[in-house]
Amino acid sequence: MSNIAQAEILAVAVITCLAVLSPGPDFAMVTRIAVIRGRRAGVWCAIGIGCGVSVHLSYTLFGLGVVFAGEAWLLTTLRYLGAGYLIWLGISAFWPDIKARISGDAKESVSDGGESASAEQADGGSAFWMGFACNALNPKTMLFIVSLFSQVVSPRTTLGTELGYGLYVIACHMAWFSVVAAFLTLPIIQARIRRTRRWIERVVGICLSGLGVKLLASG
Repeated sequence: MSNIAQAEILAVAVITCLAVLSPGPDFAMVTRIAVIRGRRAGVWCAIGIGCGVSVHLSYTLFGLGVVFAGEAWLLTTLRYLGAGYLIWLGISAFWPDIKARISGDAKESVSDGGESASAEQADGGSAFWMGFACNALNPKTMLFIVSLFSQVVSPRTTLGTELGYGLYVIACHMAWFSVVAAFLTLPIIQARIRRTRRWIERVVGICLSGLGVKLLASG
């Protein structure tokens, strides 16, 4: 393996890790889901976030990423959709009826048992799609993926290597946010936040709405 190839792999690895670790809508989403619904739903949300990344990777690897990034109307549309979704999620933290439909019974405690298999499956599916939409509608993720594959990855890099990079980016998202979900649902952490869980949801809701407003104002 040449020094250039090694430098490219290192650059992709480091830049991806820094991007994934930086706080943003995905982190806020996983925090809310894990704290309110529990570990299983949090992990499903993390998987959804990783699958959302695959949307941006797909059109980028087909050579459409640079074209999309250059279309102002497309970026604007994606920005409005993503911002609207984040603001709606934030407001729902203060809207009991919507919260009940999203999070389940407000009196239900977060636990590993006590739910039927069908209820767990529905809860996991909902968390997955919330994570998926959060990432797929994020124009900043789109620009990150496009920049990574157009500025860091060489045009001479083979398609197989690019696919490997893409799988790495997806795996990093899934792994990191699964770790976040697992940490937030540790018994010792749950014991500390049990009484303030409702307030944590509200704070995260404010953060989500704030990120949505910031996205609208970013232009």
